[in-house]
Amino acid sequence: MTLKIWVSVLKVLFVCKELPHARVVGGPIIVYNRVKHLSSRHEVHLLSFYHPGMEKYADSLKPFCRRLELVEIPKERSLPRKIYDYFFADRPVYMLKLYSPELEARLEQMASQEAYDCIIAEYSFMGQYLHALKDRLPRETVKVISVHECYTDARLKVFKVKGFSWEGLKAYLHYRQLRKYEFEMYRSADKILTLTREDRQVLLSYAPDLRVNVIPHGVDVEHFHPKHWKPEGNVICYLGNFGHEPNVDAVLYFYREIYPLIKREIPDVKFYVVGKDPPPEIKSLEAADGSVKVTGYVEDVRSYLCASRVMVVPVRLGGGFRGKTLEALACGIPLVSTRLGVEGLEGREDVDYLVADNPKDFAEKTIAVLKDEKLALRLSANGRKLAEAYSWQRGVEKLEKLLLKLVGEKGK
Repeated sequence: MTLKIWVSVLKVLFVCKELPHARVVGGPIIVYNRVKHLSSRHEVHLLSFYHPGMEKYADSLKPFCRRLELVEIPKERSLPRKIYDYFFADRPVYMLKLYSPELEARLEQMASQEAYDCIIAEYSFMGQYLHALKDRLPRETVKVISVHECYTDARLKVFKVKGFSWEGLKAYLHYRQLRKYEFEMYRSADKILTLTREDRQVLLSYAPDLRVNVIPHGVDVEHFHPKHWKPEGNVICYLGNFGHEPNVDAVLYFYREIYPLIKREIPDVKFYVVGKDPPPEIKSLEAADGSVKVTGYVEDVRSYLCASRVMVVPVRLGGGFRGKTLEALACGIPLVSTRLGVEGLEGREDVDYLVADNPKDFAEKTIAVLKDEKLALRLSANGRKLAEAYSWQRGVEKLEKLLLKLVGEKGK
């Protein structure tokens, strides 16, 4: 039996809204890699929500976490409770979706027992716990909120896209509540992290006094590699966690407004929708259209990703960085995206990937990749080179330097 010897400089606690394991899709893969790479030189602990059945994946974290605590994710609140909370709760009802007295108590207990140098709340949902406990956590502990998406700005985007529909109006009501609370929460932290320079500018546009640093996303360029890319005909792929609204909107927008234009030109085209928790409106696409495959959760996304001739990222909502873009590029899969979908990528349009922001242009560029092998191969080679600049080690080293600086300054 091999024992890991814990020789560390910092003692860091990550607080996460979803169990970040080796096979997770979406934002939690960032947390997994931060935990994994920081643990080589520091003592890392994790406190996380988990969905029932997913706790089995905690084993992939045990080599990296000295202490690992899990709390079951809160059940959805009833409509009457949501209405009551909207008017009388001490925080926005949007944030209460992931409020758990048990997790709050566990965090306070762990902080009192462990004397952490730093606590990092991954996702703004988890920032509410640092904010609520700001007067009860040790003063010498550095508090960091890692913002994967600005909820205030995201709700405003939904309202602008959905208008005066029920979804649009609901988003506007959330925006009104979040506008003040979210930035008070950020101000109570010692440091705010974003994944892109664009997201940093969004936060500063609402609150110019925030202390914000950019810590980039990454990709495992050995795990996601062109040697696995073997397209099975004219297959288009979209990859995402469908518990996240922008992914649902992206698939429905693509299927309803872009995909018919592609099918008209390429009748044998197929559309793979890959990722966990697809809602009924996405599952129904497979039943209604034999060219669509909705996989649900898969252990290894490469099996579908690398069977595709092109990856599409038609996102219109949300913020942050989309790891799916790097995973596709690292596999050498040509990428067609909206401009929002490639925010944070320091690549070249029409060289490393293609960008289109309306259905007609998006369809035409996707068709071009499917029909023009030379174009596809050129995008494949250039995209891979771009992805190689985004190793996880690069981002985690930047995070490590920042944490050491913050802890040093707090200790003065």
